[in-house]
Amino acid sequence: MIPRPAWLLAGGAAAVVLAAAAGSYVVVGPRLMPDDFAGPGSGSVVVRIPSGASAGEVAETLADAGVVASAGAFVKAAEARAKTGSLRPGHYRLRKGMAAASALDLLLAPGARVVRRVTIPEGLRLTELFDRLAAKTGMPRDAFVRASQDREELELPPYAKGPEGFMFPATYEVEPDMTPADVLGLMVERYKSAAAKLELENRAAERGLTPLEAVTVASLVQAEGGRDSDYPKIARVIYNRIKAGVPLQIDSTVLYAQNRRTLRVTEKDTKVKSPYNTYAHPGLPPGPIANPGEKAMIAALRPDRGDWFWFVTTDPKHRITKFTDKESEFVRYREELNRYLGTH
Repeated sequence: MIPRPAWLLAGGAAAVVLAAAAGSYVVVGPRLMPDDFAGPGSGSVVVRIPSGASAGEVAETLADAGVVASAGAFVKAAEARAKTGSLRPGHYRLRKGMAAASALDLLLAPGARVVRRVTIPEGLRLTELFDRLAAKTGMPRDAFVRASQDREELELPPYAKGPEGFMFPATYEVEPDMTPADVLGLMVERYKSAAAKLELENRAAERGLTPLEAVTVASLVQAEGGRDSDYPKIARVIYNRIKAGVPLQIDSTVLYAQNRRTLRVTEKDTKVKSPYNTYAHPGLPPGPIANPGEKAMIAALRPDRGDWFWFVTTDPKHRITKFTDKESEFVRYREELNRYLGTH
């Protein structure tokens, strides 16, 4: 029998000796267990996990905040469950004095994340967008207005005259430390992504349009459209009327000039003094009248083929729009709309 060194015998539980081949021994040093709390913890603390943070960096953040007893305990728990790559950035509401496994559970639970999800529908005007953002984020409306006036901060595309038309409709996650400029910047960034995917600049040029004109057409389509399938037809009507050199006579443009929303457009409305009045001025208005979504942008770049010269939404409730190249039919469709309005 091979005698064991005295230091090995004295160590007891401090070291483990494993028998190996040919009677040799491999000594494995002491495996220290990292400090860990027991239980779910108590109180409340909001912890921010930055983008790109490793599991070790997340662990250090949690330990510094008093959520877990040690970074090692959290890393060990994450590794044991193969979740080191599943930790998402954001703000999380956790508790102090949590077992590492419990802290990991909360970080992986969607409900622990402190974030406001704000959905921006297609077709909102900038003024309506400010109202919605203020209501959904709790930030002051005036702060959004001020942020919208700094085009460099927003990083608007060079062809944009202003933010109208370039606040892309989508659902956004607003973190607690975000500013109004950050939120609007996200929307512009999403617009740029959509425009790049659609090759907007190149496809606009193919139609003889500037990028701003293409977005303006998309905004008209969005404002007038009912069903998605109608969008390319509405775009075709716009192009047909521009080619013929006649005013577009689109109701939503005069309502935009007056900052109103209504289905009832009067003759007085059509005489409003504004460059956005497409009854008074031929061609497109100076810029977008709403913030269009992707489907309206696609329609502006890829209109249907057809000779339509007019369209009327005869039943707004059911989003029924009729198209024609005959003025007599257009007059009849207008009468249908008037009858609808008379009963609603």
